[in-house]
Amino acid sequence: MTTLSFSDLTFFWPDGTSLFEGLDAVLGPGHIGLVGENGAGKSALLRLIAGELQPARGSITVARNLGYLRQDLGLGAGQRVDDFLGIAEVRQALHRIESGIGSDRDFDLVDNRWDVEERAVALLAGFGLHHIADSVEQLDRTLDTLSGGETVLLGLAAELVAEPDVLLLDEPTNNLDRMGRARLYEVIEQFPGTVLTVSHDRELLDRVSVIAELRGGVLRLFGGNFSEYERIVAVEQEAARAVIRDARGDVRTQARELAEARIKIDRRQRYGQKMRDQKREPKVVMGERKRQAQVSAGKLRNNHIEKLDMAREQLEQAQELLRDDREIRVDLPETRVYPGQEVLELDGVELLRGQAVTLRVSGPERIAVTGRNGVGKTTLLGRIAQGGPKVPWRMLPQRLDMFDERRSVFENVVSVTPHASAERIRAQLARFLFRGAAADVAAAALSGGERLRAALAMLLLADPAPRLLLLDEPTNNLDLPSLEHLTQALASFAGALIVVSHDQRFLDDIGVTRQWELTIDGLVETLVT
Repeated sequence: MTTLSFSDLTFFWPDGTSLFEGLDAVLGPGHIGLVGENGAGKSALLRLIAGELQPARGSITVARNLGYLRQDLGLGAGQRVDDFLGIAEVRQALHRIESGIGSDRDFDLVDNRWDVEERAVALLAGFGLHHIADSVEQLDRTLDTLSGGETVLLGLAAELVAEPDVLLLDEPTNNLDRMGRARLYEVIEQFPGTVLTVSHDRELLDRVSVIAELRGGVLRLFGGNFSEYERIVAVEQEAARAVIRDARGDVRTQARELAEARIKIDRRQRYGQKMRDQKREPKVVMGERKRQAQVSAGKLRNNHIEKLDMAREQLEQAQELLRDDREIRVDLPETRVYPGQEVLELDGVELLRGQAVTLRVSGPERIAVTGRNGVGKTTLLGRIAQGGPKVPWRMLPQRLDMFDERRSVFENVVSVTPHASAERIRAQLARFLFRGAAADVAAAALSGGERLRAALAMLLLADPAPRLLLLDEPTNNLDLPSLEHLTQALASFAGALIVVSHDQRFLDDIGVTRQWELTIDGLVETLVT
């Protein structure tokens, strides 16, 4: 059964840039993961489906009701939970009826939803929002009393209240702790319709039944989860590399044969000229031999040129199949922390509920700060920064708002390493994939992935070199290639890391050695083996 389809879908940005032209696709029930590089148009496609953007041409067909959980939930200051759930008017009408002052319009509003408050509370409890769901009075709470993760779950609950047939999710696990993610996974698995999810969360993507890849304006469907998609792409890329190797060999062969043919033609022409100079044959015969030789040489030359052009065209076609798998490879010996070297020692660090803890870090440890939303993980990072680590340190902010937006990538890096030569900085930026003119692009014009790489360059190339990095939810809002670049850069970092993250796959990939789990009762420390 088709629940979502696109026909000849075409969209241009206001500056005339084409996002996709003539996009066709048919999606059925189940959970579909939408993947693609930054700028491929994933969020724009969700907005087109939701009607927030209008296509230049083509159509979108959605089966009945649509729900859409945006990255930016657009929360109003002081907005109440019941208003966010879309039941505020019904509740007010219900209360007027219960008070004996209800009007006909109130009865029409309530209709058959006499248990709307109880159903809302039950729904919130199902999402693990028990402190909101312990009574109907909690529906009067304002959203600014909730954590970011609680707000995301509340947003999903608000969409499910309307019982949609198609559910669009744009980075739904951002800001969710592990328990929140588990709740989200469970809700999605139980959803009976079509779920189309944009996410960098590999655990979530490994729970989908289909991967839809948006690349170069084309939507391609892969049966299976993200791991299966990665396997298929890896096989295709190896085949593409083999085709490129063969095509390059053919280009070299055709170029060599063309050169040999030209040498042969030149020899014939010199011999013919010698015969004409010696006038050993009648002039008419020599003229005819010259004409035939020129025709033959032209055919031979053209034949080899055509073969070389064809080989080059086949090479270009093969190279188009090869994805950009450039890696960040940078040597950072100045960031090295030696085993036993004291990095951090803070006594009496106060947690949110007033508990005092002692924090010690020595050597190149990699520490994950975990815990439920609202327990103070970001606050703990701030207190570490204020307390003063014993080695040079840097922090990667969630919003990557560390640039002078008017200045280029190169100029921003110069500002944190003023004593390095321009040649050295450009050489290092090339290792962060900013080669040539790419380093001269203004920060304001960078894509999300480019912005991350520029931020990493500013941190890791700074003078003095950081030996401790503090990272606050660094994987939020990253596409999968950018997440890979972050992991690669941190693999080159030889110092200590303290990372706030709910992404267990990312924590495993960067080699976390210790965990500080924050709870309402304090801090629990465990070794990771």
